[in-house]
Amino acid sequence: MKEFFRLSRKGFTGPDDQDNAQIPDDLWVKCSECRELIYKKQLNDNLKVCPKCGHHMRLSAHEWLGLLDVGSFREMDANLLPTDPLGFVAADESYAAKLAKAQQRTGMADAVISGVGAISGMKLCVAVGDFSFMGASMGSVYGEKMARAAERAAELGVPLLTINTSGGARQQEGVIGLMQMAKVTMALTRLAAAGQPHIALLVDPCYGGVTASYPSVADVIIAEPGANIGFAGKRLIEQIMRQKLPAGFQTAEFMLEHGMIDMVVPRSEMRDMLARLLKLYQQRPAPAARTDQLAARRATLPQPIM
Repeated sequence: MKEFFRLSRKGFTGPDDQDNAQIPDDLWVKCSECRELIYKKQLNDNLKVCPKCGHHMRLSAHEWLGLLDVGSFREMDANLLPTDPLGFVAADESYAAKLAKAQQRTGMADAVISGVGAISGMKLCVAVGDFSFMGASMGSVYGEKMARAAERAAELGVPLLTINTSGGARQQEGVIGLMQMAKVTMALTRLAAAGQPHIALLVDPCYGGVTASYPSVADVIIAEPGANIGFAGKRLIEQIMRQKLPAGFQTAEFMLEHGMIDMVVPRSEMRDMLARLLKLYQQRPAPAARTDQLAARRATLPQPIM
């Protein structure tokens, strides 16, 4: 477990830390779920999962890369930078200024880090979203990195792992942001044609155009416990429908119960589960052998009456 998620010792600085103004930053964290105080070192050692209630706090993209074998990750497409195609301005702040602030705060060029790595020695391509960068909204660079990751996986003949968190399409890029849904999904068809799997991990929160597109057509869809997953938010749906939604609506467990995802996996078990899935896909027969097996099975079926 010590090799799991080599988390930064800077401690938790995500959205769940909103009411810690009276708590020394270098010692304690208040869980947003159970409201208990947690010693920061204990929280980091527990992979940022609350030891009191099991609440999975958010990880940065760099922290998620701790799933990979030590030293195996090689970043790709780091030179892609977002632009301001619409000259968008809202509330007296331009999109360009908002981007600059996000880049300075996070140290990232945009909301996705992508590249090549390995889990338990098995090579794969990976693309990870970071909610701290403008809510991991899907703009042109986000979509381009995801599409290139899928195409690279197809070219290399390796699986693709996407770790997805988002508030949806990036409104400041208008239709350019919206078109990324189709672009990434089409890139994944080339991955499927190459016979390689797409494993999508959904982490809290995952909403809007991201949920509505490429993660939902993955070969295996995994979610963390308690992750909020959906298209529109629960409050908006209740206002439109004018009725109360079921308890647990849009949680990972609700999605599993209703057949929208394949499994809910705790963070402490995530690396082992991914390694098992990758190993299973590696053990598949070669494409020619699978075709022969399918033809043999079809030959045993009753022939249609003409």
